[in-house]
Amino acid sequence: LSDTDWHLDVLYDFLEVLGATVIIATHSRYVVDLNRPSNDANLYPGQNSTGLCPTNSFSQKPLYLIGLEPSRVEVSCRISDYWKPYHDALKDELARIKLLHGKAMLWDAHSICSYVPIFFDGELPNLNIGTADNQSCAASLTQVLELVLAKYPQYSYEVIGRFKGGYITRHYGRPAEQIHADHV
Repeated sequence: LSDTDWHLDVLYDFLEVLGATVIIATHSRYVVDLNRPSNDANLYPGQNSTGLCPTNSFSQKPLYLIGLEPSRVEVSCRISDYWKPYHDALKDELARIKLLHGKAMLWDAHSICSYVPIFFDGELPNLNIGTADNQSCAASLTQVLELVLAKYPQYSYEVIGRFKGGYITRHYGRPAEQIHADHV
């Protein structure tokens, strides 16, 4: 399960102290990738993608025995059983936070191996911040994030580089409506 988001609970164990809401996936992206649209449209046209219900790992190894890949019915069940409830909870929580504070910020956290040749050449930075090319988050907030990251030179980072943000960032980030989203 090398492509699974590892150690996010440890990396973000301080969020409760800050009063942040945390919504955590309860299953692997191999079951259904919550950061893909339910229609499985490729977020990066012309580039490799693992899809909504991946059948291969990032290293291009099959996840299923031949002939046992998820059927359309199984994919539909995974959408209704896992994808939809997660997105309903996320949508409701963003609405609650915006109602309470007048704005909401979504930090869509993931982890990935440092080397993923199917997607990128070379080693990835420690942190990869995506804002759908400044469409999902106000530039001023991204600038504040960069100032904070600059205080930690032991971590490499890239803002609006290789990762543009997945479905969550692109779908929910609406700065004009005071909902800002970053993919990390």
